[in-house]
Order: sequence, then structure tokens, then C-alpha cells
Amino acid sequence: MRALLVVNPNATATTARGRDVVVHALSADHDVEVVETNHRGHAIELGARARAEGRELVITFGGDGTVNEVVNGMLAEAGPGDDVPLLATVPGGSANVFARALGLPADTIEATGELLDAIRHKRVRTIGLGHADHRSVGHADQRWFCFNAGVGLDAEIIEAMESRRAQGHRATTSRYVSTALRHYFRSTDRRTPALTLTRPGQPPIEGIFVALVQNTSPWTFMGPFSLDPSPHASFDTGLDLFAVRRLGVFSTLRYSRRMVLPSRGPSNSDGLVTLHDAAALTLLATRPMPLQLDGDSCGRVREVTFRSVPRALRVLV
Repeated sequence: MRALLVVNPNATATTARGRDVVVHALSADHDVEVVETNHRGHAIELGARARAEGRELVITFGGDGTVNEVVNGMLAEAGPGDDVPLLATVPGGSANVFARALGLPADTIEATGELLDAIRHKRVRTIGLGHADHRSVGHADQRWFCFNAGVGLDAEIIEAMESRRAQGHRATTSRYVSTALRHYFRSTDRRTPALTLTRPGQPPIEGIFVALVQNTSPWTFMGPFSLDPSPHASFDTGLDLFAVRRLGVFSTLRYSRRMVLPSRGPSNSDGLVTLHDAAALTLLATRPMPLQLDGDSCGRVREVTFRSVPRALRVLV
């Protein structure tokens, strides 16, 4: 099998020893080219190259950002198709949401063993993806996402974390928590909601502060704990939405508790809007709002349309 192994050497849990283990194990029976990424967007270029060259398999060894870039590279020009390489991942980031949502081990050696077994037995799953068409003043862009997206406070936190990582700080659970608390109490606007939800054939819903979109469950992980506001979300269904209309302290505590101890019953109220298995939804913003896709900051937007694309990608599991 002709494979391309994309390694992000700067990912939180990626090590030279781990890289050597993965390369040695895969190269024993397969034609594997190894490329280390060296700039933002490099994995997009590599994903596009793999499809153009007719590679059968692309393996990522890094975090969720590396997975997202590879997927966007493979799908950017022509979208899903039979010529898109299989995707496999060996987790090497801090959260590894995509790998864990697929049920893969967090340990590098165990995950490599599972990958070899999946290749040997041709264990392939076809999953749905999310697609975001977003616009800001004078600019429009499109991007695929694998497991989650967010507009508002969560994207502000990711913006801040990326800034901290650029300064050499590691993306630890405690740093995420401290950054979240700091932005909630000092930075984010908790009085004037900027977002309006629109859907075809439905009346608009105004007054939204934060919108969390899931393409699978859970939404993310904080260390060993899953955060899962929309536990029905799945790679096999449409998109789920968890939108908050109140950001007072007591409301936020209640919604945070729900993310840790998810409820599977009806939850729409004056302060909360939820959707399950949505084909598409649009968020309009009265001011530029931060957007994140799969944990990567995508700048500030005035409008974003999220769409579910069923059976968009084949993955080894």
C-alpha cells in the first residue's frame, strides 16, 4: 500500500521516538513516505498532494489540527470521491478528539498496532463530515471539519490558547481552564448577544451568545473527561447544535454541568437552543465573532453556514 505519513513534530505528545516506532512498524510491509510539517497549512498541501499522486492511504501523527488540515487538503479541490485516500491517525496531540471519537487508543504504540491490524483486515468506516462556509467583511472561505465547530466564547479561548502556544507554552488542561475563566470574567461580552440562528423554513432565533456544533460525540475532551453538550451527535447523522442565550454566572454553571453530565432529554428553553441531525444551519453575527473548527482558530466572521455532508470520508478504524 502506498502511504503518506504526515508528522507534526510540534504537536503536544509527538516525540521523535514515537515517530520512529510508527515509521518502523509501517515500513515493514508498506511503501511509506514520511514528511514532517514545518508551517501552518503544510498538512493541507500534503493532503492535496496525496490525492493528486493517487496515494492509497494518508496517516497523520499529530493532533486534531493535523487531521483537519490533511482532510481539507484531500477534499479542497473536488470534494469527496472514490479517489480520496483512506485516512488513518495515530494520536499525538493534547486532546486527540477525532481519534478517540473513532475508538482508537491514546497510546502511540497501541494505536500503531491497531492501525496495522486495521490495514491487514481492511477495517474501513465511511463517516460524515461538517462543512463551514464562512464570511467576514470583504472575505469568504470554506473549510471542512471532522468533529466540532464553535462561534463565540469557545473560539475566543482557542484564539488565546494559540497565542500562548506561539509563545512556547504547552496546551495543558489547566491552561485551558485558566484561559476559559479569564475570558469569561474579563473579556467576552456577556451582556450583548451577537448571533442569530437561521434555518430554511424556520423562523430565526436571535440573542445567541455561544454556538457549539458537533459532528460526533463528544464535543471535546479535557484530560480524561469528555465534554458532551450534544450526546446524540454521530458521524452517521447530521449536525447537532448547542446554543447558549444566557451567560450569567448561574446559567453558565448550569450549562457547564450539562456538558460534563450530558442530558439526553429535551432541553430547549429560553436560555438554550438545541438541534439534532440538522442538514444545515446558518449563524449571522452583528459584529465579527471568532470561529473555530476542530479546535483551530479560523479568524472572525460575520456569517457562517454549517452543512452536514454524509459519507464524505473513508477512515481506517
